[in-house]
Amino acid sequence: MVLVFAESQKGQFKKSALEAVFYGYKTAEALGVSCAALTLGTVQGAEVLGKYGAAKIYNVADAALDSFDSQVYAAVIAEAAQQLGAQVVILSHSMNGKSILGRVAVRLEAGSVAGVNAVPTVTNGFRVRKGVFSGKATAEFEIKTERKVISLMGNSIPPVEVGAAGSVEKLDIAVPQGRVQVQDVERQEGIVPLPEAELVVSAGRGMKGPENWGIVEELAETIGATTACSRPVSDADWRPHHEHVGQTGIAIRPNLYIAIGISGAIQHLAGVNNSRTIVVINKDPEAPFFKAADYGVVGDLFEVVPQLTEAFRKFKSTN
Repeated sequence: MVLVFAESQKGQFKKSALEAVFYGYKTAEALGVSCAALTLGTVQGAEVLGKYGAAKIYNVADAALDSFDSQVYAAVIAEAAQQLGAQVVILSHSMNGKSILGRVAVRLEAGSVAGVNAVPTVTNGFRVRKGVFSGKATAEFEIKTERKVISLMGNSIPPVEVGAAGSVEKLDIAVPQGRVQVQDVERQEGIVPLPEAELVVSAGRGMKGPENWGIVEELAETIGATTACSRPVSDADWRPHHEHVGQTGIAIRPNLYIAIGISGAIQHLAGVNNSRTIVVINKDPEAPFFKAADYGVVGDLFEVVPQLTEAFRKFKSTN
């Protein structure tokens, strides 16, 4: 069996959870086994996971799991894998997934690979692929242990409906007492998280100051994109740190990445070069970012960006 931990937030499933379940379905198909989804705590609409390939959907219903604790989650997921006889455990390569992958692997005495981006091949051992050297190359890893734990990089495998909604079964697992007490959680609401975003508008020091960010937000709102920024911008507190993309920030894989006033230092490129389409707007024709761009505009961003926003508005109004 392939067991997929379907991550939820406030009882709602993230896009990454659907991606992970469909990835689990494709992995199970390659292995000739079934795929099951595991949900923790209070969740809504878990039946939908059946549409993306989960033959079984399990839930450990304990209010203690409504708040994330990496040690507790790892213990419960590992116990579920043992009870169900799972050969492969799949997680999302989210902040939560990163924090529990190693713990789950240790508990299961399993080999693990983080951030895979392709369905495993099984004809010559269990092999998975992932980006290495800041996305400049791809490496293949063979996991030889009986059990395997992997995490899926966001936006790697588009989720596809392959079945029908399923029923949810309760799984009886004793939830250990956590050593962390969550007093309060504050989240940025109303936007698609950067790791899941398909459209991203990002800007750098070329904006000259936080007071000019309105044109970036206006463009993002027009096309339904999530906003991001370069490290110098977040370090200067022009923008919140959760918007920082790059080698030391968040690595993203959107369908469209629009970079405004960003020179394109190698540290920034490392976090965005897996974007399917990169558009660069910069007044410096020698900016390094143009070498990585699919499309480039050399010009004053304070003139180009408002014109681009208006062009998108006209296109949306007639289509």
